[in-house]
Formats: sequence, structure tokens, C-alpha cells
Amino acid sequence: MNAHRPADRARPFRQPPRGSLALAAAVAGGLCLPLVCGPGSAAAEPVAVRIAQIQGDTRLSPLAGERVTGVAGVVTGVRAFGSRGFWVQDPVGDGDPATSEGIFVYTGDAVPEAAVGDAVEVEGTVEEYYPGGVDGGGQSLTQLTDPRVTVVSSGEELPEPVELTGDSLPRRYAPTGDPEDGGGIEGLPLREDEFALDHYEALEGMVVSLADAPVVGPSTEYGELWVTLRPEENPTPRGGTRYSSYAAHNPGRLKVESLIPFAERPFPEANVGDRLTGTTTGPLDYDSFGGYTLAARELGEVADGGLDRERTRPQRPGELAVAAYNVENLNPGDPAEKFERLAGAVVENLASPDVLAVEEIQDDSGPTDDGTVTAEETLRLFTEAVVAAGGPRYEWRGIDPVDGADGGQPGGNIRNVLLFNPARVSFVDRPGGDAERATEVVGRRGEATLSHSPGRIAPADEAWHDSRKPLAGEFRFRGRTVLVVANHFASKGGDQPAHGRFQPPHRGSEEQRLAQARAVRDFVRETREAEGVRRPANVVVLGDLNDFEFSATAEVLTGGGLLENALDSLPARERYTYVFDGQSQVLDQTLVSPAIRRYELDVVHINAEFADQASDHDPQVLRFRP
Repeated sequence: MNAHRPADRARPFRQPPRGSLALAAAVAGGLCLPLVCGPGSAAAEPVAVRIAQIQGDTRLSPLAGERVTGVAGVVTGVRAFGSRGFWVQDPVGDGDPATSEGIFVYTGDAVPEAAVGDAVEVEGTVEEYYPGGVDGGGQSLTQLTDPRVTVVSSGEELPEPVELTGDSLPRRYAPTGDPEDGGGIEGLPLREDEFALDHYEALEGMVVSLADAPVVGPSTEYGELWVTLRPEENPTPRGGTRYSSYAAHNPGRLKVESLIPFAERPFPEANVGDRLTGTTTGPLDYDSFGGYTLAARELGEVADGGLDRERTRPQRPGELAVAAYNVENLNPGDPAEKFERLAGAVVENLASPDVLAVEEIQDDSGPTDDGTVTAEETLRLFTEAVVAAGGPRYEWRGIDPVDGADGGQPGGNIRNVLLFNPARVSFVDRPGGDAERATEVVGRRGEATLSHSPGRIAPADEAWHDSRKPLAGEFRFRGRTVLVVANHFASKGGDQPAHGRFQPPHRGSEEQRLAQARAVRDFVRETREAEGVRRPANVVVLGDLNDFEFSATAEVLTGGGLLENALDSLPARERYTYVFDGQSQVLDQTLVSPAIRRYELDVVHINAEFADQASDHDPQVLRFRP
């Protein structure tokens, strides 16, 4: 998730007194910046307006599509890379807290020549721009395009920033949208004192600041991190903010980026639990990846919070340890360091589990789309790295997919694979399983066993279209049969964002995961009801389900008491395996059948909270006595 992001194009922000003699003289003298200075794009005569009139008191400008002139203010921030342009703010304003006094001026390919502290007057076309595209469900930015810019003076005093604090931010996240518009909130008047999204929208493009804020989302390769204005809001024991329900949006979160060129000051590396100390100041922006963003012209310093990577305890002689780990598109083209780090984590942090379900194992040619589907080289490199790290020599079982049929990175043919330590547990091989043939439950000596091991669960079911198929394997441990089902459900791609213009957001991708959950649940039911089965089966269903522990997907899996979610055994604050948009949340789950009565689950936090990651997921280990 959140792995591929094109540069967003635009972002918005108050104005100088309109009656200024200096401004009038500058306009008369024609001090036009060489940004555009061409004829306006609109045929109609431009209308003289102030920024608040452009912004209006809803999310959409009442002047969208019009050519305006005399838009005066002080430059408060400049972005000379990526989405180029600058922010202008009216230092006087209209006194209405619902109308922003700032706006972004988009300069296209031209590097902005305006400087912070310049008093300018702008002519331009009012545009509602949707970062990421209008179909993505995000909000729009009100901005000026095709600008003609006149510098009036330089070195002007900057508008005082609006200080963002937990006390000033509304506790409610978003208004409920108009059902006639699919939940749209764009036309609703802003209630900036009631809803956090409205509060931020009313400040769009204006200079804001925050001080000494805890980091709740690690810095990324895209030069961003997440902080919270309310550290008491659903805290995790390690300094994060937990996403605990669809209603718990945690409005205190805010993304921070930098306007300082990285060549001048590299973006700081930060982990969850660190602090962004001092004062961070800049215009309030919006993009499709995370929503409202402080574009810092002054960036505080990161203070190390001392977060350590966790280690689980080794399994005891009579315990079976079954783990799941999403290794994020692992393939032979990855640097040796990635294999070494993943393998070292298996040995040192996961204590060499007996069975390891791995997701996102790519084929031997990686993302090269050449028809290769085998993953023998990927798995050889991985298992040899485990041995080199001091771990056991794992064997593996898997089924190659049909080329291009299982989704994921094009050409990669990702799949689930079961690794196991033959010194501790044996795999029961039952030949015949392939990419398109389903394994079934067969009663043997009163136990639930598999017709094909390894085998895929209902691969022809439409639920698995363009998605990874579950891999089932039959194991023997200390004389007992254990069935392990490795999963990687369909992603959340295409869902409307939580910070978007539709409230509540539509989760369209959930439909496929519900169908996938039903298919897995039906398979588990067969371990009870198949002919010849008399003893309760030890079944472990685990992996990257791409959904939350409180989701309808999880409810389907646990329906009828067929499975129990092992995450429920953990304190609520510790239930998370992934960090997205500054929210510590569950994507990976482990479920067990009632025959597994006593167990211990450990989510081992080694990746998701850290800037330096071997994968974006945290693995988990289940220990029990069959």
C-alpha cells in the first residue's frame, strides 16, 4: 500500500492591504515577474477580487473557471520543485473564520521567481484541482493557474501563523455528506469549529505552525512524516496512534513535508515515538496521499525517541510456532541486503518459527514480464540467507500461479509460500495440486486432511480474480495434524480516502475481500463437516488480509465460531501490524480453529514504525500446543 505516488501538481494559501500606495505604484510601473506574463487564458475581462472571495465558505470556489485580477498578498512559501508555485496570503483578511485567506499560485513548468516576503498582485484563472485525479475521491485545491504576477515590494512582514494545537482542533473528524451526491461534502458550508476536515479546509493555503509534536508515522522516501497534535488520542505503547474503528479517525494527525530543497537540508529520518521539536511553520497544503499537509518553510529538528525493534521469545519444545510475514515483492533482483535483513529478522526477531507463511514472493525474473512463473531462485536465496544468519535450513512448498493471474506488481506473479523447519515439523506431501485445481478436505482416520498438499483453496472461484489464492498445507507435529492456510487478500486499491470529499468514504474493494473470506470460511467448515472427520481439526488461517480486525471481512471469517481471531487475545492498544497515514492499524491477521484452545500471539514490531524498513509490514508469530 501507498507504494507508488506520482508527484502531485498543486497546493493552496492571506493578502496585503488593497489601498497600499506601494502596491498602486508597482502596478502602474508594471513590475511583472517573468513567470508567465502572457495574455490571460480567459476571454472575459478579469474581475478584481480578494483571496477570501475566491476561497468562499465551502470547499469549492464560487469563482471556479473565472479569470480574476488584483489578487494581492504576501508570499508565504515557495515550492521550486515538484508541483511548482508559491502561496500568497492576505495579511488583513475578511474576518470570517470559514474563508481561507491563502491560496496557491501554480506556475507549471516555470520555477517561481517570487520570494517569501514579497508583496505581490496576481492575475490568474481560478481552478479546482484534484490531486490524484477527480475519480480518486480526494478533495480539491482551490488555486490560481496561468498567472501574471507583479511584485510590489520585498521584505514584507509575514502574516502570523495560525498555531495548530490539540485544543484548537475539533474532536469530530468530518461532516456527513449528502446522500444524493454519494456522500459528497463539497457543497456544504464549512463548520470549522465542529469538524477537523472543515477546520483544515478553512485554513487551506494559510500559514500554520505546530510545536514539539510526537511522530506517529515514520519518514518515507517521499520526504514526509506524520505527527499528532493529540498524543492522548488512541495511543499505542510505542508512541503511535491506533486506528481502532471506522469512527476513530484520530483528527490530531497531520502530515509534514518540507519546502527546503533536499540538497540544502535532507529530509530528517524519523521513527514512530520520535518528536519533531521546536517550531515547524509553513502553508497548509493538501494532496491525495494523506490529505492535509504542512508544507514547512521552517522545519523543526527530530529528537530520537529510542524505539527498538522487538524480539519474540523462542518456542518451547512442545510448542509449534507458526508465523506470517509479508516480504514486499521479494525477488532475485533485490539487493543482497534485503535478503540478509529479512533472513536476520526471521532468526533473531522471530526466533526461527517452525512454519513461516510468506506473502509477496515474486517469480525468478521479478517484475520483468517475460512469462516466468517459478520462484525457486527467490526462495533459494531467501532460505540460504536464513542459514547464513544462523537459522535452520527451511524447506518450502508452494504452487506457481498462472502467469499474470494473481495481481500484484505486473510481471512479478506474487504468491504465498509455506516454509518449514524439517527438524521440528514435517510436511505431508499429497501430490496433484496446481494453480487451477482446488484442494479439498478428506477424512482420514477421523482427522481432517487435504486431498492435495500443498493445494489452493477454490482457485476457480471468482473471489480470487486477479488476486492471490490461499495456499493450504498439511503438517504433522508431535503426532498431530495441523492445517495451515496462508493468505493474501485483495488490496484496498480504489477505496475512497478517509480524508476525501465523500463522507463516509465508500470501501468498494471490501466486496472482493468479503467473497474471499467466505471462500476460506467454507473451507474451514469442511474441516468439521467433511465425510469421515470425527476429531476437531487444528487449523491456522493467517497472512495479509488487507483489512482491519473490526472489518466485515474479519466478521465473516469468525462467523459461526469456525475461527477465532488471535488478535483479540492482545491488549487493544497492541493490535497493529502496519502504519498508514500516521495510523497504526491491522492488515495482517492470525485466526485459529476452536481445537487450538491455548495459544499465544505476538505481533513483532520491526518494520512498520521505522523509516528504515526491510518490509512495510510487521510479522506475527503464533505459538500453541496442538
